[in-house]
Amino acid sequence: MVTISVCMIVKNEEDKLAACLDGLKSIADEIIIVDTGSSDDTKKIAAKYTDKIYDYKWTGSFADARNHAFGLATCDYIYSADADETLDEKNTAAFGRLKEVLDERVDIVQMYYCNQLSNNTIYNFDKELRPKLYKRVRGFVWEEAIHEAVRLDPVVINCDIEIIHNPSEGHAARDLHAFEQMVSENPQNISDRLIDIYAKELYIAGEKENFIAAGKLFGPLCDKDEISEELLTVALAVAAKAARYRGDIAGFIKYAMRAAAGNLMCSELCYEIADYYMSVGDVKEAHLWYYNAANEVIPSMNIKYQDELPNEAIKKCEQMLGL
Repeated sequence: MVTISVCMIVKNEEDKLAACLDGLKSIADEIIIVDTGSSDDTKKIAAKYTDKIYDYKWTGSFADARNHAFGLATCDYIYSADADETLDEKNTAAFGRLKEVLDERVDIVQMYYCNQLSNNTIYNFDKELRPKLYKRVRGFVWEEAIHEAVRLDPVVINCDIEIIHNPSEGHAARDLHAFEQMVSENPQNISDRLIDIYAKELYIAGEKENFIAAGKLFGPLCDKDEISEELLTVALAVAAKAARYRGDIAGFIKYAMRAAAGNLMCSELCYEIADYYMSVGDVKEAHLWYYNAANEVIPSMNIKYQDELPNEAIKKCEQMLGL
């Protein structure tokens, strides 16, 4: 049977932590809590489950804190948990069975992350696989009888364990502030993955000022020679909305037409075009673009721009048009 280190970074989680650890205590061989500056009873609650509680000076990076927590682990595998996650009795039992049969050649186990559509998370699926269990020490293995080579890709398996995500509030405001700081300090170091997440955060919870700030990153992205179609699609949508918020209608039209010419339209941009026509009183044209958002393209950042938002707007247009 493999052993498991549960590693967590926490701050002011007194209302969530016990429920999380109750579901993990039976499968954990050690529980490591890294506290980044709690002012409530988080550490006192944690002490009921483990004596491995460590203070960590916050650097502004969640990756730094998680790496520190992982560095303290001693077991075969590391389970990375957040305080707002819970495992019910059924899934705790399934985790226990997995622990008994897990082949040690496996590097990563993916589990289902559920309840994703609550509290404006950046995900458009209520249930999706995520890597949650990691082999602590990965050995290098030679493969193939001839032309042998070291296996570099991790061995990843999926399992049916479901983790319920129960956030008490969204983190969009915190995240958007962090993104804006990154853009102002060193935009060249923002990865494509983070740019995509930034766009999702904006279209889920961004305000006018957030889009205007984001335009400094997404506008130049639209002019890059080497950029994937997926990233260019979101860049054009964000840049168009940012331009419209700035009152730069020529810029708004430029980005929208570039998306149309490149077959890079998404529901979010169609909806933005429809909103523009509504703002100038052209309800018939707005109706067309709301319809396109709902029926002709797909969303790239927020699924609501394909269903509830355009459908509500379509009904309003039809009432105004007497249809």
